[in-house]
Amino acid sequence: MEARRGGFHLQVECSFASEWTVIFGPSGAGKSTLLRLLAGLDSAERAKIALDGRVLTDSAQRLALKAGQRRISMVAQQPALFPHLSVAANVAYGLAGLERESRNARVAEMLELVDATSLESRRPRELSGGEAQRVALARALAPLPRLLLLDEPFSALDGKASDALLERLQLWLAEHRMQTILATHDATDALATAAEVALLREGRLAALGPAAEVLASERERLSRKLGTPNLLR
Repeated sequence: MEARRGGFHLQVECSFASEWTVIFGPSGAGKSTLLRLLAGLDSAERAKIALDGRVLTDSAQRLALKAGQRRISMVAQQPALFPHLSVAANVAYGLAGLERESRNARVAEMLELVDATSLESRRPRELSGGEAQRVALARALAPLPRLLLLDEPFSALDGKASDALLERLQLWLAEHRMQTILATHDATDALATAAEVALLREGRLAALGPAAEVLASERERLSRKLGTPNLLR
């Protein structure tokens, strides 16, 4: 796919086959742009995007399914919750097709997964940044999308809370066989999850493969910085 945003030029051709993929790169590398193109939130000058054999975007055919037709959920850095709805209503927003009992059960399951059960009656203005991110994640998971896109979703959580949530999330995603792509500039996220890593540099795909191989130099830098060479093995 190819997209231009002012002076920035994203040009990427690849296939993400792993159930858990990390897009790694510094700020401005094109991570958020790539996720938004996959989600159908932005358009590209040239692109062909397919999921499970179903074509979502094909610029040559002038085909571009709307975001709501793609079975893709995205959690951005800013939670963007509906301010007039409670936490429970935010999570239930995409579940209109379920019976009330099933909808309530799904909302309860999602809030428990992200450790936000106690927040169900609050409004977004009453939440901290970390709480809002948890709720946004629960809302994205509730419709059981085929693909989950995460754009620095744990930036407002401290290290221990982020690690605990990530561990629970990975187990749940694996159980439900939900493909996930996480964009981050923090190599520890990729190393901790043993993911396949797509390394982006200035809008280009520099490498794609196992985290231990793609991030070998970053791994060494982190080991030296932390003074614990065995931690990241």
